[in-house]
Amino acid sequence: MRSKPMILVALLLAAFLVNLDTTMVNVALPAMVRELHATTTQLQWVVDAYNLVFAALLLTFGSLSDRFGRKGMLLAGLAVVGAASLAGGFTTTAAQLIAARAVMGLGAAMTFPATLSLISNVFTERRERARAIGLWGAVGGVAIAMGPIVGGWLLERYSWAAIFIAMAPVAAVAATGVALAVPTSKDPDAAAPDIPGLVLSSATMALLVFTIIEAPTYGWAAARSVAGFAVSAVLLAAFIVAERRAAHPMLDVRLFRNMRFSAASGAVAVSFFTLFGFIFLMAQYFQFVRGYSPLSTGVRLLPVALSVGAGSVAGTQLAVRAGTKLVVTAGMVAMAGFYVWVAVTTSATLSYGIIAAQMVVYGLGLGLTSAPATESIMGAISRAKAGVGSAVNDSTRLVGGTLGVAVIGSVYASVYGSRLASTMPTSVPGRVAAIAHQSVGAAYLAAGKIAALGHPALGLALQHAAANAFLRGLTVGAHVAGAVAAAGALLAVLFLPAQPAQPAVRPTQAQSQTATVH
Repeated sequence: MRSKPMILVALLLAAFLVNLDTTMVNVALPAMVRELHATTTQLQWVVDAYNLVFAALLLTFGSLSDRFGRKGMLLAGLAVVGAASLAGGFTTTAAQLIAARAVMGLGAAMTFPATLSLISNVFTERRERARAIGLWGAVGGVAIAMGPIVGGWLLERYSWAAIFIAMAPVAAVAATGVALAVPTSKDPDAAAPDIPGLVLSSATMALLVFTIIEAPTYGWAAARSVAGFAVSAVLLAAFIVAERRAAHPMLDVRLFRNMRFSAASGAVAVSFFTLFGFIFLMAQYFQFVRGYSPLSTGVRLLPVALSVGAGSVAGTQLAVRAGTKLVVTAGMVAMAGFYVWVAVTTSATLSYGIIAAQMVVYGLGLGLTSAPATESIMGAISRAKAGVGSAVNDSTRLVGGTLGVAVIGSVYASVYGSRLASTMPTSVPGRVAAIAHQSVGAAYLAAGKIAALGHPALGLALQHAAANAFLRGLTVGAHVAGAVAAAGALLAVLFLPAQPAQPAVRPTQAQSQTATVH
């Protein structure tokens, strides 16, 4: 057998690459406005094209990797990510960049499920699997938090294109490590691909994520939003019916009767709902209200990155000893406590020491929730179907995160707009007022222009009104995120089993061969 530490390092680097890309691009958006003349809608799709394709194809490629080989799928995915990233760095229009981001999402969908399914097939004993999944979760959390730091550093020294070009050599290094260290692995009893399942799962995820992305713009109760959610539900029902009738389904939907699988999936969704909501709010708080640069903002998020890593590694080990229910519930309670703490203390002048302490509480809570829940999901599914199990875990992460940004963003925007309307100086021109209502960043730019035109007092008053409106929106958004985390804790107490129902079955010879090379 090949060296397990080397296998783990190669897989963790591949997972790090995909997670880093989910947040690194955000810091380059202002530069894209200046250099590519991207509109607000185009900027949204630079981010969302990646997430949409990624989410839509996760289950598809997770299933295909089980059938045709996880290592080959991982190598192909890294090649696609690297090539599309390199191409994105040389694009000259926003439309070209959006296309490149969509292809990067394709590569991510090929790559990410394979990393976790390979870990489950190489590390077969529960304690060592928990340790490896804890490190996998730690790397994911650290990468998401490190994205703004790496992106900000590159942006301060080079152009926005460097953020994409830099991904190519990292993908090449990861692919080399996988090719040399990682064994081949696939389902030894794989049947023909479940084409109806592949099509219906992709259509369901694509429409659901698209509707969530668009709902804040058009309204959650708008006809197109309601129709989108309704059709998504119909497609999901059709997928369930098709999978129950299939002789060899891509996903055995009866798995969701196992609370160790379904309740843990819900815990992952809740944790990433709060994570992406947190990043959405705090990035704006640091850059606009506190006036930090993108790099400085990223550095100030380091307490989250480090504590997520520590919580993930410790959480999976504690789950083996003390039970998944206790650890996941404690993590959710910590996340809920963080948001309550933020809601009652946040101000424009709050000490960074307090903010750092709050982020440590949140990061530990996230690590204690997401990594043990992931270990629970992978422990509930057979190693032969680990690709699909990994894809379900990854899908809940993406849907939860996308929903977190959409819901918390909608709540924040509504509160921000109403508070700004009631506190903005009446002497602010109507056109400027309309710009200020777009976002707190737009309000700060408008205030600066008013001051530059010889009205410093009015500009300062507008800036103060925008800051106060933002802080109010942040407070209400924190209450919403905290309530979701508290609800998740309650659901974990009620439904998440403490330990597996029975000891893991010893692997068969055929299964053992999936994790070794002769």
